[in-house]
Amino acid sequence: MSDTTVEAPELTAEEIHHVDDPSFQPETVALVTGAASGIGRATALALAANGLTVAGVDVDEEGLAETLAKAEELAVAGRIEPVPADLTDDAQIEAAVETAADLGALSYVANIAGFQHIDPIEEFPMATYDRMHAVMVRAPLYLSKLTLPAIRESGDGTGCIGNMASVHGHYVTAEKVGYNVSKFALRGLTQSIAAEGDGEVRSFSVSTGYVATSLVVDQIPDTARSRGLSEREVVEDVMLGQARTKELMAPVDVANLFVLGFSELATHLNGGDLLFDGGITSTYE
Repeated sequence: MSDTTVEAPELTAEEIHHVDDPSFQPETVALVTGAASGIGRATALALAANGLTVAGVDVDEEGLAETLAKAEELAVAGRIEPVPADLTDDAQIEAAVETAADLGALSYVANIAGFQHIDPIEEFPMATYDRMHAVMVRAPLYLSKLTLPAIRESGDGTGCIGNMASVHGHYVTAEKVGYNVSKFALRGLTQSIAAEGDGEVRSFSVSTGYVATSLVVDQIPDTARSRGLSEREVVEDVMLGQARTKELMAPVDVANLFVLGFSELATHLNGGDLLFDGGITSTYE
């Protein structure tokens, strides 16, 4: 990482982890939200590279087209079907699930779509909170409600729902109340799915610290200027101040956790959380 410029890394085929899993076949479908960028795009690509058919859901149609172009560049073994949908609209969520189910045996769901807003509680705009809740809590719950029957009825009746939580689902920071509440809620959803999955439909969450997505990286120069720091100092001292690993995760690193969580290697991962935070929540000075 340069001292002057921090950039979102370009995903390469070599970085994608491959699992020899008999369920990772073209007739098996994974629905991935947030597939137009960042972690969602990387996860869609990683699952397609593992041979799955991916229903890539996002409101950003141009971003979805870029995800498809990247899949072609990487020559992934599976395919990605773009599914434009606004996760604040129930009818569009329902249509997205129907589209995914029509592609094959819908067995996996990755709830990744989300966004950030920073304001103290006293000033936090409730309209923004309502949208955060709709995209990051209600939509994952509704998608789970709609896909559970499809998962039980397709293939061998087993599958898995993975939720993108965060270090902020364990350990909060100030002025991120909407994000904090949403990520704690996703961990509750994860455990609820596991409780009702009868051991056939598993669920897990993924909790990471800061990931080098464009959304995160684009904030670094302004923070550096406002605090009189280098960009590396912003990453190491501000973002990762309490972490023991002083490098941002790459989106593909997170995507590989979803590959692992969906695979037969994670048979006993059910209701649990994959905490990859570099030591933020479990170490202190």
